[in-house]
Amino acid sequence: MAFSSIPKSLALIPDGNRRWARAHRLSVLEGYNKGVKKFLDFSEWCRSYGVNNITVWALSSENMKRSSAEVKALFNIYRKVCKDKKIIDRLMQEGVRLNIISNKKLLPKDLNDALADLEKKTRSNKGGVINMLIGYGGKDDLIFAAKKAVGLVKMGVELDANEFTKCLLSNQVPEIDFIIRTSGEKRLSGFAPWQTSYSELYFSSKLWPDFGKRDLYNALLEYDNRDRRFGK
Repeated sequence: MAFSSIPKSLALIPDGNRRWARAHRLSVLEGYNKGVKKFLDFSEWCRSYGVNNITVWALSSENMKRSSAEVKALFNIYRKVCKDKKIIDRLMQEGVRLNIISNKKLLPKDLNDALADLEKKTRSNKGGVINMLIGYGGKDDLIFAAKKAVGLVKMGVELDANEFTKCLLSNQVPEIDFIIRTSGEKRLSGFAPWQTSYSELYFSSKLWPDFGKRDLYNALLEYDNRDRRFGK
């Protein structure tokens, strides 16, 4: 079935990796590894349906408050992702450009460097965009932008919505049409507050590693059936 309306920009909050791991008697690390691999599949499914701009919340600033062992494990996963030839080859074959959006102060220098290198490798790709939020918090994003905006106003810049958008850490993330959150949690947890004023929300009960292509199809079908009026 062809959709009459497809989100130009889709965001994912991939929740439930730890619960999935516990349910399968696996380590938390194995749960997160499964989740990362699932996202690569998910991004390809999205493009097969015509969704070419995806934003994924890979690691929130709140996640950094978890145990030091878990945080270190997450850092190690992303270090491996950045150097994984199979993952890099998939991104290049799909022609995907990766944008890293991060509060770099929250991440180790070597991880920041590895992420920047991966971003650079994909810079010329034109087959789609993945905006990866890592070490990101929505309130932090607004505070960061507000501080920059104050400086612009002092310089005489007339501040409007467009100028404020440029001040955001997440300035590369467009207005988001559709947000999918997995694991049954029905909240945004501060996700990209500037870009989500009129986002359509979809909450799946599936834990993220169990979310399949049919689940994405059902989500997009619901989006297709919604009447977006944007306050009109």
